[in-house]
Amino acid sequence: MKLPIDDLLPRVLAAWEASGNLVIEAPPGAGKTTRVPPALLARGHGEVLVLEPRRLAARLAARRVASEMGERVGETVGYQVRFEDVTGPRTRLRFLTEGVLTRRLLSDPMLAGVGTVILDEFHERHLDTDLALALLRRLQSKRRDLRLIVMSATLDAAPIAKYLGDCPILRSEGKLYNLTIEYTPHSPAALEEQVAAAVERLTQRGITGDVLVFLPGAAEIRRAARAIEPLASRLGLLVLPLHGDLSPAEQDRAVGPADRTKVILSTNVAESSVTIEGVTAVIDSGLARVAADSPWTGLPSVEVRRISQASAAQRAGRAGRTAPGRVIRLYSAEDFHRRPAADVPEILRRELSQLVLQLRAMRIEESGCDWLDRPPEAAFTAANTLLDRLGVTTEMAELPLPPRLAKLVLEAKWRGVPEKGCAVAAVLSAGERGSSDLLTLVESDWQPQTRRVFDQLRNRIGGRDTRGSGDANILQSVLAAFPDRVARHRRDGDLLLSSGGSARFPNCRWEFLVAIDIEERREHGIPLVRLAAPIEPEWLLERASERISLEWNRTAERVEQVTALVYDQLVIEKSRAPAPPSEEVSSLLAQKALEAGVGRFADQDAVEQVRSRAAFGGLKIDPEAALAALCEGRTSFVELEAADLLRAIGPGRISQAAPERIRLPGGREVKVHYESGKPPWIESRLQDFFGMRDTPQIGGAPVVVHLLAPNHRPVQVTSDLAGFWDRLYPQVRKELSRRYPKHKWPEKPA
Repeated sequence: MKLPIDDLLPRVLAAWEASGNLVIEAPPGAGKTTRVPPALLARGHGEVLVLEPRRLAARLAARRVASEMGERVGETVGYQVRFEDVTGPRTRLRFLTEGVLTRRLLSDPMLAGVGTVILDEFHERHLDTDLALALLRRLQSKRRDLRLIVMSATLDAAPIAKYLGDCPILRSEGKLYNLTIEYTPHSPAALEEQVAAAVERLTQRGITGDVLVFLPGAAEIRRAARAIEPLASRLGLLVLPLHGDLSPAEQDRAVGPADRTKVILSTNVAESSVTIEGVTAVIDSGLARVAADSPWTGLPSVEVRRISQASAAQRAGRAGRTAPGRVIRLYSAEDFHRRPAADVPEILRRELSQLVLQLRAMRIEESGCDWLDRPPEAAFTAANTLLDRLGVTTEMAELPLPPRLAKLVLEAKWRGVPEKGCAVAAVLSAGERGSSDLLTLVESDWQPQTRRVFDQLRNRIGGRDTRGSGDANILQSVLAAFPDRVARHRRDGDLLLSSGGSARFPNCRWEFLVAIDIEERREHGIPLVRLAAPIEPEWLLERASERISLEWNRTAERVEQVTALVYDQLVIEKSRAPAPPSEEVSSLLAQKALEAGVGRFADQDAVEQVRSRAAFGGLKIDPEAALAALCEGRTSFVELEAADLLRAIGPGRISQAAPERIRLPGGREVKVHYESGKPPWIESRLQDFFGMRDTPQIGGAPVVVHLLAPNHRPVQVTSDLAGFWDRLYPQVRKELSRRYPKHKWPEKPA
């Protein structure tokens, strides 16, 4: 069969011979995947590797090329995908997924014997696509004979051509018949019901070829097949699925010819990687399962998202390869125009731990790669932090698993439970759902895909479980793979996470656990644990650190030393004891003492008197500073209370400038009262001043004297005691002597 690319092949070969690197643009169905590689192989220059973004594309392309060469797959032409190698000693043209190439570079860094590497469907820009390109471009600096060809259906060719050394760009226009595109108003109906209605619309207008339906995944395909079945039975249509988990025979049945009209229910594998002859109508759900990373586990996952305008155009083009076609989009024109023009390359939005693991295993610095689009530095930093925590080995990089799961499997093998490790890795890799208890989930019924991954892992890892039936070894392996996901149950399902946050795990029955997967719930605030596994606290001890801190015991009113065993930010064990004196202890005690106030440790009136005395004497004092100084060498309020704060506040110089007491002639000492803005004053019974002619002075100024009667009631207030004796005392003596005859009332008291 003549294909559009055939006319371009002479120019392809000439450019390939002349410049080595080359960019080829050709629309879906042009034949670039199946015609260019064997044409290059026929010219010699070593083996040809063709990198495909999907396993299904690699299998189907290899089978198609082998068939056209009259051979079986595994002879001249073969393929390699994860856990599957269909090649032989004579194989010289290999179709393989990009991840397989990066793992091959670990053991064969020079790609010995390989002359050309083709990156097919490059516009999809998977994470492994960019990594493979960067590694191959780096290898070209050592191997001048290595040729690189980038092929795509829709691609902005200029940037990649410049990246490849300003290499030639060749375009195959192909032939695209007219397309009639219909949009569908928004409908609340289930997706499978919308698909069935669209198929019926097509049949009512007459179908001249096969129908290709694009759906997100295998589950949607199964539901759509059930919805279409009544219509298919009535009209004699053949409904066939097409996705990566089907057997080779089932895949061939979907893409091969049939004796009646086919309705092919496909994932986006048929968007650009696989050409299906005879399709004249396309039904586009506008959805695809897109590679993503769980924000919590970091494990690869898939999310259903709306496709870009470029992908929608790719899908529509499948209906116009052999005749005028019709396209029904199950979304509105407005929806189409709101979609992004193209998808963002994964290297700019994905988690990078697996990519960095591959680079480390090859001893390549991130800065040592010339990236087509350099990943964000934050993504590199996060990936390196995780890998440092896991402890990277070359063996981890050789496994076709994300770093966490590779660590889990190898740890389980080392602990004597390789089969359990493979089972847990398979369940987590396939995204099994059910119980929130990991061990219960592993023991439940699996999806067929999980079973296949388990069998492939077990064959790769080898060995049997030898450590009995206990769960400790596998749970410790889980901890090794998720060391940053430890949590402690406080009460009623509330968890403290070792990362410092909180989460909810209703009906939690363990004290310590690994929160393997967490669902962020914006409407509820606190995240919800979806999958967890129990662990023992002693498993954390070897990874824990001792943290000594000082805390204030409010009840005992003392500084205490708290010794805690801490795992990240999670306290495993804590003990308290009175803190030994230190500078830090004194500082904390002073902080708390000042918060309590000076009056907590000395009579407030006495403190105020000291302030007034100091003010009168022109001295500056700082009771708060004195209290803080008293804290030195002490650890509690009890010790502070036993100290003499007043003595610390009022040194001897205050007593000299503003004495606290004055001795009277009769030997009695009276307290001197100091008040802000007033002269100091004293008081005592009048008899106590007998023999004192002049008013007492402080600092050269007379004090105010309060003279009291024998009943301690005021008689006179004066600052001129001599004048009182001369002018007022005779009358006072006359009155008081009659009232208090037993007291002495001399005529000359001075």
